Amino acid sequence: MSAVFPTVREVLALDPVRHGAPRVVAGDDGLDRPVRWVHVAEVPDIATLLGGGELVLTTGIGLPGDDAGLRAFIGDLADVGVSGLVVELGRRYVSGVPRVMAAAAERRGLPLVELRRATPFVRITEAVHALIVDAQLTELRATEEIHQRFNDLSVEGADAAEVIRQAAELSGCPVVLENLSRQVLGYDPAGESAELLLDGWEQHSRRIRPAGRTAYDPDSGWLVTTVGARGQDWGRLLLRWPASGDVPSARAIEPAAGSPTRLTILIERAASTLALGRLIRRDAEGLERQIHRTLLTALLDHSRPVDEVGLRAKALGVVLDRRHLVGVMVRHRADDPAGEVGPEAGQARLRDLSEAVGQALRESKLTALTSAVDDNSVGALLALPDPAAEDRALSAFASALRRVRLDVGAGRPGPGVEPARVASDASRAALGADPPRAGFGAEAARAGGDVPRGAGPGAVIVAAGSGVSTLREARRSLVEARQIAEAARRDRRDLPIFRLPHVGLAGLLHLLRDEPRLQTFVERELGALLEYDARHPREQLLDTLRAYLEQGRNKSAGAAAAHLSRPAFYERLARIARILDVDLDSVEASLSLHVALLALEAVRTP
Repeated sequence: MSAVFPTVREVLALDPVRHGAPRVVAGDDGLDRPVRWVHVAEVPDIATLLGGGELVLTTGIGLPGDDAGLRAFIGDLADVGVSGLVVELGRRYVSGVPRVMAAAAERRGLPLVELRRATPFVRITEAVHALIVDAQLTELRATEEIHQRFNDLSVEGADAAEVIRQAAELSGCPVVLENLSRQVLGYDPAGESAELLLDGWEQHSRRIRPAGRTAYDPDSGWLVTTVGARGQDWGRLLLRWPASGDVPSARAIEPAAGSPTRLTILIERAASTLALGRLIRRDAEGLERQIHRTLLTALLDHSRPVDEVGLRAKALGVVLDRRHLVGVMVRHRADDPAGEVGPEAGQARLRDLSEAVGQALRESKLTALTSAVDDNSVGALLALPDPAAEDRALSAFASALRRVRLDVGAGRPGPGVEPARVASDASRAALGADPPRAGFGAEAARAGGDVPRGAGPGAVIVAAGSGVSTLREARRSLVEARQIAEAARRDRRDLPIFRLPHVGLAGLLHLLRDEPRLQTFVERELGALLEYDARHPREQLLDTLRAYLEQGRNKSAGAAAAHLSRPAFYERLARIARILDVDLDSVEASLSLHVALLALEAVRTP
């Protein structure tokens, strides 16, 4: 029964009823029953004409005169489910209703009320019916607002987080979106404690087993609806509404009556909006991946409190608290590989790389937050049981990544890969996402087997930051991994994992390329030469200096590398020495210039 109806208690508070000096003589526990209608009756067999939920008004004139008849009358009313019985004193009963009637009503839990002063019943019926109609009109307006709000969200293409927020705002209740594995995809605590809401969520959710696609579970106090479309369900939307709780948007009703109609409409409209959004964004990432990206980005740019990131990750099944955390970045060496041009090709390549990283993590049985973090890199925050597992975990991941890339590129399943991929595809299909793209790693397939990481534009770099012991330090590990990956692009070695000791001087300068003091050093050492080249673009003395230094100050080798005759090369070196006012035969001066050249290249490299 809908909560738009007033309760017996609220009816007794109306002015026309109060004028009759009402007194409850039995059934106090039933005063919160809703009143669907008011019916005036003066015959003993009125129960056969009622449908339940009515408040019966009578003067008692036509009621039975014997005790058995009164008990039967009360029993019939209770059986049909009336909300209460109001008896006006003065015509049949003068000082009070018969004790046998009060005892029978008390025994059946039926509210029995005496009106000790004569009151026109028509005023009571008008007041109650007006209250019901007004409440129904209010309910209709609220329902229209729900439909309009979610229609707007659908048109605007709102993401899941906004849909959940609106549902919580309209209902005043906590709302949780979960996948079929009972992992939290999004939530809004509606002002309550998020930690208490999500603590032990999976176990709690599995105990919520409503009957039907949309149903209320009175034992847990959750209203639940299934989310999905076209026969593909991918989650559940839950709204906590304890039937006896205090909900701002609806009156409390009996637990057996279930949740208010308005909340049922709301949660179903929210679920429809989520399902529609999933269909519209069929090519978009799955919700889990979106949340992974949100959380990784939050760690990198401090957009969310660290405690919230940890809480949301735990609800998603990735425990980061009390773990050894290692930031990892995976990227291609070349931003624009041969044969791939345009933003769509870049997005497809990044999506393929992200899929491969996720598959490698699953195959190596590692727990991590993982997603693309920019246009070129896929990040992962590994959560390991202890520091001793770091090297073993990174090696397993690097091996799995190489194997996955080769297997997918060659179009064949590798050892132990197919079961995990099938599971991955099933979960992605449940969320409406695309299956993994064939063709990733095709450059390896064309080569006919394994290829060195440093060979070809399609090669990838795997970089890992220093391990940390708390989530608050995770950003440092992720940033370090990103910087190492950038620096390693200059390194042609075939290393499965690049760590900070591997980056060398060039890598170190790349890490420091945004440091103002390094940029000042470059200008101090090479500024005059750069200005000269700007005025004489045909000469480009900077290239001459680079050739000389890269050949170990061997002038003959430098001239050959610069494709100049030795006299011309010598003359250019002399001119460079005059412009920079340095002795190029000095080891210390040449070393300083060489470092400045490396730093300049690092500053110029995006």
